[in-house]
Amino acid sequence: MTIVEKAAYLKGLVEGLGVEPESKEGKLWAALNDLLADMAHEIEDLHENDLAQCDALDDLAEEMNYLEELCVADDDPMTEPGPACGGCPKPCMPPETDDFDGEDEDDEPDYDGVIYDATCPVCGEEISFDEETLEEGSIQCPNCGEILEFDLDGEREDEDEQE
Repeated sequence: MTIVEKAAYLKGLVEGLGVEPESKEGKLWAALNDLLADMAHEIEDLHENDLAQCDALDDLAEEMNYLEELCVADDDPMTEPGPACGGCPKPCMPPETDDFDGEDEDDEPDYDGVIYDATCPVCGEEISFDEETLEEGSIQCPNCGEILEFDLDGEREDEDEQE
């Protein structure tokens, strides 16, 4: 027997007792029965909503498990993070495609600016640097620590003469 059925049964009991509906006791019982019926319907609605929420939560949990299986490598925990997953261990795009920003197959970062090369006069190490470093006027050799200085005054005079 559901809660709504129990409320209806109690209403029938009160009517079966022969309580006069217009008396003080009859009015009290009628109001209590109405309240009980409203509460029973509200509880049933809440119960149905709870079941619907549980079903939706179960569906969401299944979808999350599926996504986790897609993103987590079972056999190789040291796989590089994929670019489209926000850092999950399994790459989401095959490495042979260049459809994402990041590092190329050469492990060199993508850079659209000009790259300059210089050779350290002390150790012979080839050093690559960008225009910003060139404008700073010097760079330290990562191999021996020697400071390489750049004189751009002569270059700028040549550019002014060409214009």
